Amino acid sequence: MNSTCELDQRTDGLVVLAVDDEEPALEELAHLLERDGRVETVVSAPSAVEALRVLTNWRAPGAHSSRPACSGPDAVFLDIGMPELNGMELAETLSRMEFPPPVVFVTADDSRAVAAFAVGAVDYLLKPLSAERLAASLDRIVTKAADKPARYPELAAAEDEVIPVELAGVMTLVHRSSVRYVEASGDYVRIHTEAGSHLARIPLKELADRWREAGFVKIHRSYLVALPLVTEVLQTGPNRVVKVGAGPHGQVLPVSRRNFRELKKRLTEPWK
Repeated sequence: MNSTCELDQRTDGLVVLAVDDEEPALEELAHLLERDGRVETVVSAPSAVEALRVLTNWRAPGAHSSRPACSGPDAVFLDIGMPELNGMELAETLSRMEFPPPVVFVTADDSRAVAAFAVGAVDYLLKPLSAERLAASLDRIVTKAADKPARYPELAAAEDEVIPVELAGVMTLVHRSSVRYVEASGDYVRIHTEAGSHLARIPLKELADRWREAGFVKIHRSYLVALPLVTEVLQTGPNRVVKVGAGPHGQVLPVSRRNFRELKKRLTEPWK
C-alpha cells in the first residue's frame, strides 16, 4: 500500500481510498475499482484507524519534505463493521474536514443506510458487490466533483480572496473558498467555515457586494451564504429556510421574503 503524498502526482484519473478489515473483501473492492477506467489509483487500508493515518500523511507531508500539502483522495469506499473505529465513526470524522471527500459505504449490513446518508454518504452498497453497482457510485462521485464548477463557473474563475481575522493577538487567514456562510454580528460579521467561525470587522453588505460574482447570495439582512453549499430550500407557510451543507452538520438558516425571490433566481440561473 502506498500512502505517501506521491499519489498526488497524477493526471485526471480518480484516486480512491478503500477501507475494509477483511482482506478478501478489501482485495475484491480494490480489484473492482481498478477495473473501472476512471480510477487511476486505489490506496488500500485494512482498518479505519489505518485509513486516518493514511489521510493524515496524505494531507500533511513530513516536516523535512519540500513537497506541497496533498489534496487527499477523490473518494473513500469503506466498510462499517470494523474494530476500534468503525466506518460510521470514520465517516463522521471525515465530514468535519474542511474539504471532506465523498464517502461510499460498502457493507453487508442493510440496516444502516439512513444513518449513512445522515453523515453525508454519496452511496450505500451492499455486499456482495457488483461492478455495475460500483460503476453507478463512481458516476455519482464524478458528477459531484464536476457539479460546482459546472453550475457555478464563476467560482472556478474567481481569485480566492483571503480575509485576515484576529483572535487573542493571533492573525488567521480565512480563504473565501472555505466559507459556508456569513452572519452579521453587530459591527462585525461571523465567518463560518467547516473548521469553525471567526469574527471580522467588515459590514455584511460589503461582503455581499464583493462576493456576489464568487457565488454568494444574501438571504436575509443577517446572512450571506455560498450558493454551491445550499442543499435544501424549504417553505412552510410564511417561513422560508435554507440548509447549508449536508448531513448532521448542515446548518438551517432563515430566508427573508425580500430575499427569497433573488435566492431562487440565483439557484436556477445555471440551468437556463
